This record gives sequence, structure tokens and C-alpha cells, in this order.
Amino acid sequence: MNKDQAPLRFHTRKWVKPEDLNPNNTLFGGSLLKWIDEEAVIYAIVQLDNPHVVTKLISEVEFINAPVQGDIIEMGFTATHFGKTSITLKCEVRNKLTRAQILTIERLVFVNLGKDGNPVPHGKTGITLGSEKFNS
Repeated sequence: MNKDQAPLRFHTRKWVKPEDLNPNNTLFGGSLLKWIDEEAVIYAIVQLDNPHVVTKLISEVEFINAPVQGDIIEMGFTATHFGKTSITLKCEVRNKLTRAQILTIERLVFVNLGKDGNPVPHGKTGITLGSEKFNS
């Protein structure tokens, strides 16, 4: 991380429950990816001040450690780049109790849309902190 980039902020925690497990009794990767996409788009919506934001790209995902039932995981996000109509985020997921890294996604790209469903400039250049709200 360069000195101008904000640190990851851990926004969300999830408790791994029986319905989240795969046949190996570890967290099903699809469940984790769904949670990441949902939380990341919420983060992007807040940053772009617009509820009309969609996922464009999720870069390579490599699972490092597998959570098991009862683990509490936390997801951290930070904005790494603001394009004209897009925002790029980085995500880290870790075990809340052990601090073991579960995965990192270097790039999640979201596109800002107008009410007509087409990309529109968002005019943002930096991370929104503090009282985060958006207009609908």
C-alpha cells in the first residue's frame, strides 16, 4: 500500500453457520464470494453517493485458509482507484478470532450508472469518510 492509500477498513463480520458449509465442512466458496460482492457494492454505493452501481470485474481469487463452522470472518475494503465512471476496491477477508488471512482480492471494479442504466461520471476522487450517505 502506498502512503497515500487509506488502510483497509473492516466493515462486516459474518458468522459461519451450518448452512454455509460445503461437503468438506468448510465455508462454501460461493457463499463467501456472494458476501464479498454484496458488501463491496454497498461500499461502492456509499463512496460514489449513488445506489445505481453494478459489479464489472472481480480479479483472481485464491483461497488461503478455509473457515469452519463457528468461525467469525471479517471483510475489509478500501478504494484503490477512482476512474471516470468506475471505482476499484481491494478486499481482504480474515478470521476475526485468529487473524488468519482467508483471501485477498486485489481488484473489484464497480461502475456508476445513471437511472437509464448507462455508465455516468461520478465526479469522485477520494474516499468518503465520516457521515456517509447517498441520494437516491
